[in-house]
Formats: sequence, C-alpha cells, structure tokens
Amino acid sequence: YVAVLLAGIASMVIGFIWYSPMLFGTLWMKLMGYTKESMKEAKKAMTKTYTISFVVSLITAYVLAHVMTLSENFFHYPSVTTGLNTAFWMWFGFIGPVQLTDFLFGGKKFQLFVINTGYQLASLIVMGLVLAMSSLFRFSRTGRHPEL
Repeated sequence: YVAVLLAGIASMVIGFIWYSPMLFGTLWMKLMGYTKESMKEAKKAMTKTYTISFVVSLITAYVLAHVMTLSENFFHYPSVTTGLNTAFWMWFGFIGPVQLTDFLFGGKKFQLFVINTGYQLASLIVMGLVLAMSSLFRFSRTGRHPEL
C-alpha cells in the first residue's frame, strides 16, 4: 500500500508540474476561459478539489497495481516493462477513448484535449514506474527478487 500512496503522490506532482506556467498551465487557462483573477478566486476552493483529486489518484494507482500484478504473472515481463506497458494500455483503452468522446461531444478545443489527455498518459506512466520500482524492494511470492 505504500507503493500505491507513492504513486498517488507522484501523480499529483506530475499534475502540479503539467498544469503550471512552466509547461501547459498558461495555455490551459486560456483554453478553459480562465483569467488570473478567476484562478485566484478558484484557489479558495482548491483544498476540496485537490483532496478529491488525490483520492481518485489513489484509486487509479490501486487499480493499476492490481492490473500490473495480473499482467506480470501472465506475461512474465520484467517489472518496469510491465509498469510501462500496463500504464500505456490502460490509458489507450480506457482514458483516451473517454476523453476523446468528451472532446467530440463537448465542443472543446483539440489543444485542450491533447493537454488533458497527455497529462493522463504521463501520470499513468509515472505511476506505473513508481509501482514497478517499488516491487524491486520486495520479494515476489516465489521468493525471487523481481527483475527490472
């Protein structure tokens, strides 16, 4: 469960960086129709938003860890390969299509779709890596150390 917690924290860190002015924050604000003033006002309610977002990232990390375990036991790939593959295919099969449907029917700009869906991919990839690396610090059920 420590790995799930670390993966959830990593997802939040990726989000803070992704949506910061350093990367896509300024463009995202513009595409969403936000101003600096409206963002200052919205920050007052951010504790609840960030808390819910963190809980959801923990759920995502838990499900990803579960699917990674199934995948690793089925394919017998090394942990990091399993983490990267599972994260990508979970994004490609579940998150990408849902976000694409939202884009198609939501009337949002394509750039916004790319920013938001790109974040989801980056988040899952980092979560997969965190979960994979954590498996290197514990022994598998067979008693052998997992491979990279």
